Formats: sequence, structure tokens, C-alpha cells
Amino acid sequence: MSITGDAAANERLEAAAFRRLVLHLQQRRDVQNIELMGHGGFCRNCLGDWLHEAAVDAGITLSKEDARAHVHGMPTAQWKARHNTPATQAQLDLMAESLAKNDAVR
Repeated sequence: MSITGDAAANERLEAAAFRRLVLHLQQRRDVQNIELMGHGGFCRNCLGDWLHEAAVDAGITLSKEDARAHVHGMPTAQWKARHNTPATQAQLDLMAESLAKNDAVR
């Protein structure tokens, strides 16, 4: 789908939206990845993985961990130590339901 009819303009707009999403997720540390997974079917880790996959597709060397660190704004282990809380069974159940819906969007 073309937003503007100009591929280069579309790419600039999409890149700007991506950067804003990453900044938003970095600033909303109160929202756990498990909550994002439960309601949206993706989380910060997924976004980092998608960035890694895009790099691979483009022939660019970018490790999965470096891509995730970019999205987190710090190494993943540091993010987890500072911001993760243990998931509840209800969160895990909601995530499982949400992930089952992801097959339809691939």
C-alpha cells in the first residue's frame, strides 16, 4: 500500500514512524513486554527481531541482540534487570491467546 504514491517519501514516513514507536516504547517502561504481547501480539523484542530480519534481507550485518538493544535503548539484559517484572499466569494466558492470532497476519 502506498501512502503518498512516492516510494521514497513512503519510506521516509515509515522510518519516522518506526523511530517514534521505538522512542515511545523506550519511554513507556511501565508497559511490560508480556502486556504488549498479550494485547498486540508483539513486543519490544519482536520489533528488534523484525529489525534484525530486515537487516539480513538487506544484506546488512546486524545481530539480533544489537537490534533488540536499539529498540530497548540499552542491552536486553540490562532492560530486563531494570524494568521487567515476573509475568502472572493471567498475562501468560493472554499472551498465548494473542500469539495464536498472529498466524493470520503473516
